[in-house]
Amino acid sequence: QVQLVESGGGLVQAGGSLRLSCAASGRTFSNYAMGWFRQTPGTEREFVAAIRSSGGNTNYADSVKGRFTISRDNAKNLVYLQMDSLKPEDTAVYYCAADPLASSVLSGRSRYWGQGTQVTVSS
Repeated sequence: QVQLVESGGGLVQAGGSLRLSCAASGRTFSNYAMGWFRQTPGTEREFVAAIRSSGGNTNYADSVKGRFTISRDNAKNLVYLQMDSLKPEDTAVYYCAADPLASSVLSGRSRYWGQGTQVTVSS
């Protein structure tokens, strides 16, 4: 089992920044690919970013490329999502995901999910 707890969400004005954190506990964190997804009411969960277990490779949704940065600290069992130049359309609940397979994270079929943290961007 892997437990994931997100933090760092909140209310920010458009153009501002937030950094989300996801703390993992349980199995060996460094064996897991990690990802961030987001969801708004009435829509499907949307891929945001992913990072491989070693941290060497990352992927981003086109909508956040150049504005968001995913990173991880395997020594601290943490994964981050730095969000800059935020837009009102970034408003959503953001979820952390973990899976041994990067392909599962990228496809939204991760084995483990956090409970989510709300990000609200005001115009």
